[in-house]
Amino acid sequence: MADAPEPRVKIYGTAGSALCYTIRDFLYRSDLPFEWIELKTDQDARELAGVNRLNDPRLPFCVFPNGKRIEHPTVRQITEELGWFHDPSREEYDVAIYGAGPAGLSAAVYGASEGLKTIVIERYAIGGQAGSSSKIENYLGFPDGVSGMDLAERARRQACRFGAEMLVGVEGVRGEFPPGKTVGYLAGGTKIVARTAICATGVDYRRLGLANEDRFFGAGVYYGAGASEASLCLGGHVHIVGGGNSAAQAALHFARFAWRVTMLVREGSLKATVSQYLVDRVQSSRNIKVMPHTEVIALEGDQALREIRVRHRQTGAEQVFPAHWLFICIGGCPRTEWAKEAHVMTDEGGYLVTGPDLSPNGGRPNGWTLDRNPFYLETNIPGLFAAGDVRHGSVKRCASAVGEGAMALSFVHRYLAQG
Repeated sequence: MADAPEPRVKIYGTAGSALCYTIRDFLYRSDLPFEWIELKTDQDARELAGVNRLNDPRLPFCVFPNGKRIEHPTVRQITEELGWFHDPSREEYDVAIYGAGPAGLSAAVYGASEGLKTIVIERYAIGGQAGSSSKIENYLGFPDGVSGMDLAERARRQACRFGAEMLVGVEGVRGEFPPGKTVGYLAGGTKIVARTAICATGVDYRRLGLANEDRFFGAGVYYGAGASEASLCLGGHVHIVGGGNSAAQAALHFARFAWRVTMLVREGSLKATVSQYLVDRVQSSRNIKVMPHTEVIALEGDQALREIRVRHRQTGAEQVFPAHWLFICIGGCPRTEWAKEAHVMTDEGGYLVTGPDLSPNGGRPNGWTLDRNPFYLETNIPGLFAAGDVRHGSVKRCASAVGEGAMALSFVHRYLAQG
């Protein structure tokens, strides 16, 4: 058996810290070996971390292989120390891709391999939400399945080998679209100028909208599959909210570590919303319980989550369950606040509208300046394309996002060829 890889980062912190969770999740999804050193008492804080107490404001901190210690770090500071963050190498690119999920990585591979000056901007971790999936089993070419993290890392290496640039840990906050150009402004003030742009930013995890939800984030409440936390749930009872594929995949992954996994599902069963192969596996698992017609209505605890209150939708009856691990997998909503200021058309849910959907009755959208109709994945701004989950009408599947990324790049070529 091969030895475990040497950790490149050591994290000192306490359980129930939202920042500790964010750091672990980022490093796990970035396929970077790390060591988590949990401090449980003030004595641990003094002896292991050299700080006075568990609530010391310097916690958490990370120690890197060169001995450097960064206290209370941001993801951006971690990427800088790892040498992952750098300024753009060019004054102008052929295509700027915002988002490094399956759609963005696919566009990057095809753009860079075909000779376009390509840059990818990712605000968090390579792979997007798909990167947090413990195992994707219905993706073409992987009969034994592949983790979202592994698939994303392979795609990243592939894109970089062809010459694509990657900026990780920085967010685009504003866009301008003068004729023939796209200008993206990043959170640190960096400006990305490109002839075209592809928005592949995916969606953020949807929240329950309950009191205490923000308070318990990282302290019992988590969003998405939470693969980085699975080993910490050893022997515990995990609750998962959601009845889609991501919830089912998370349940199967946690079932390898937890004593019991309970899925809280609003619908009557999993069959209407989950792929059949996942339904079969959930039903055959001895330690996964599915509670249909159930919704979480309250979160209770002290410094961390201790209980959840659920309502049975058919009867109205309520129950309270002890709960220390609650993972919320109920879909997402797009981060497209920038679109309104830039006059980019969205639907009621904030998803970017493209192609024929811009003008359902035919013709061209208002303000369109070119002597042609928008391409299929083009927004109402010429040269700005959308791909993957952020796009109105997209199919929320990894393979579909990969296809849309490649398709968007083909339309980029057509746009550039027309001058």
